[in-house]
Amino acid sequence: MKNAIALLCLLALGACSGKPPAPQSDPKSSAAQPSAPWDAMKQDEQRAKDVQKVVNQHAADQDKQIEQQTQ
Repeated sequence: MKNAIALLCLLALGACSGKPPAPQSDPKSSAAQPSAPWDAMKQDEQRAKDVQKVVNQHAADQDKQIEQQTQ
């Protein structure tokens, strides 16, 4: 039993090569990420403004339709 535990410990230590893993950076993913935290917030803010513009336009169109139907 002690030999089995010692063997398992040796195998576990042998699995660690001591070399750091090679970086697997994808140039596409690094380009898509913003360079600073506030850049991401600014992108989110711009998306929200764009959505608000679309919502306002739909509301204006709906108001025009209602106005035409009531005349």
